Amino acid sequence: MRSSTEYIEKLRKSGLRPTKQRITICELLFNTDKTFHFTINDLTKIIEFNSNQKISLATVYNTIHAFQKKGYLKEIAINSSQTYFDTNISAHHHFFDEKEKKLIDLEDEDVYPIKIKKTIPGKKIKSVEVLVKIDKI
Repeated sequence: MRSSTEYIEKLRKSGLRPTKQRITICELLFNTDKTFHFTINDLTKIIEFNSNQKISLATVYNTIHAFQKKGYLKEIAINSSQTYFDTNISAHHHFFDEKEKKLIDLEDEDVYPIKIKKTIPGKKIKSVEVLVKIDKI
């Protein structure tokens, strides 16, 4: 279990004041060994359910985006209006279950090596991450 001091420092490094609500966000996101995928709306509901405290959507939004900019979270765009965040910031692949609205890690060994033939002048590939959308058959 991590201490509140670590979370306070993480918040300050992100340019955020360490309020009770933001520390609660840190505890939910970073106090687990399992990968956690979430939308901002879902995280707001989870916080309110687990901690019995009201938290504004703006506080969650600002905290999550500040963490993402600092590299503590990975942003995964499903489409133009649906974004998930992942506490596992390493390069890895995902399944997205469209019916369940659930993001699931896909291990590297489950995907053959991907070869990209096209290059863009002046650019280099940072990472290749596959998003496989699935639906019920």
